[in-house]
Parts: sequence; structure tokens; C-alpha cells
Amino acid sequence: MTDEPIFYISRRRRVAAWSVHLFTASGGVFGLLSLYAIYHQQYIVAFWLMGAAVIVDSVDGVLARRAQTKIAAPRVDGGLLDNILDYVNYVTVPAFFLLVANLLPPGWAFVGASVIMLASAYQFTQPEAKTEDHFFKGFPSYWNFIVFYLFLWQTPPWVNLAIVLILVVLVFVPIKYVYPSRLDYLTHSRWLRRGMLFATLLWGGATAALLWIYPLTNFVLVTLSILYIALYIVLSVYRTFRPIEPLPRGPRRNVIAAPLERLRKLRQRRWPLRRRR
Repeated sequence: MTDEPIFYISRRRRVAAWSVHLFTASGGVFGLLSLYAIYHQQYIVAFWLMGAAVIVDSVDGVLARRAQTKIAAPRVDGGLLDNILDYVNYVTVPAFFLLVANLLPPGWAFVGASVIMLASAYQFTQPEAKTEDHFFKGFPSYWNFIVFYLFLWQTPPWVNLAIVLILVVLVFVPIKYVYPSRLDYLTHSRWLRRGMLFATLLWGGATAALLWIYPLTNFVLVTLSILYIALYIVLSVYRTFRPIEPLPRGPRRNVIAAPLERLRKLRQRRWPLRRRR
């Protein structure tokens, strides 16, 4: 028998929820196209495609919460889908990039890519990989950003290998890293949270601009990029040792519950003698 609440979910809400799932799944298409571009050594195209996947991942959570996909489209586990695509786009694609792009010393590319895959598999399967206060625990497998900077700055291969190995170790160190789209526990100040969000958007714009002008560079854009990384690290370490308590909140408004209740009452008025189950 059809569950009563699901029965009353409108077709428009179901279409919206399934559309969000489809939008999330499109990240896998961008990942596949990124691998194809890397295979053909079209590295700049690959980075643009990786960026598109990051944009999808950045906004799909907000859309899913707004569309209430867990209620309107419960047959798809949105969290599981998101994790699968994150492993593809944030781990597999950049690891393959290291295999192809000669950023690591000769004979070490397979080793570097393999330790990234193994450490990230551990990180992704931890129950507290994302903590209850909306932080990442351990280095959050931002390998696509790492290979971008290694490629952009053309640092020596042995330096690149050292950076990769250090970050692999940090996967297992329980430092809490800021979740850029979930800043509830970063600070109680709404303006500071908005400031951090603005800084993230500014960093994204600077990164895109650096990719656009490559192989040229720009001192201002590089400075903005480095300052954001430093800010991100400082805030992450600070909140690891100085967490904050959540602010008390009232009950969340359920955007589906009220219309459902109105529909139930309307149904009872139309069929007053219908036996209740």
C-alpha cells in the first residue's frame, strides 16, 4: 500500500526532487569527460571540466535540502550518490592526472596515484569523515585542487611527491577542515560566515582567472589564491582546538508538511464517510 505522506506529494515536487538527483549525477559525466581530456593530454580542458564538477558538488546539497529529496524522491540515496561522485571527481580523476601529466618523478607516478586512491578510500569510508558540526575530519581529499596548483606552478617533481605524501599522511590526522558550504559551526556571526563564503567565491574566481590566462600569470590573482589557502588552514586548525557550541534553534519549518495537512483536510471534506485506515 502506498505510504500516506508520499501519496500527497505533488508531481511538481517529485519532478523537482528527481531533477536535483539528475543534476548531482551529472557530476559523473563531467568526471568521465575529464578523464577523456586527460587521456588526450588536453589538461586545460580537463581542469575546466573538473571545475564544472566542483560547481555541481557545491550547489547540489543546497538544492537537495530545498527540494527535500529524502521525502519527495526517497528511492535514491542522495548522500551515497554524492560520495560516489566525490570519490570519482576529487580522487580518481586527479590521481589519473598524476599518472599522465608527468608531475611526479620518473617511476613514482603510479606510487603517488596509488597512495592517493588508498588513503582517500579510507577517508571516504569513515563514519566521521564529515563531523556532526559540519567539518571534514582529516585532509578532505581535495586532490583536484592539489594537482591544479602543482600544474600551475610547475614545481619540481620531487617537491610534488613530497607534497602528495604529506597530504596523504594528513588524511589520517584528525584535524577538522572547514566545509565551505556548511559554515554553521565556524562562527556565530552571520556576517563572518558571509565573509567566509565571499572569500570562497573570490578564491574560485581567482582560480578560474588563473586558468583562463594560463600559461601567463598574475600577481594579484596568485596572492588572492594563496591568502585564501592560508585563511582556510588557519581557521581549520583553530576550530579543531577551539570548537563552538551550536546556537539554540527553533523547530525547522517543513515546507511539505503544511500543504499535506491541508490536502488531508480537503480530502476528508470531500469524502466524509470514507473509512479511515
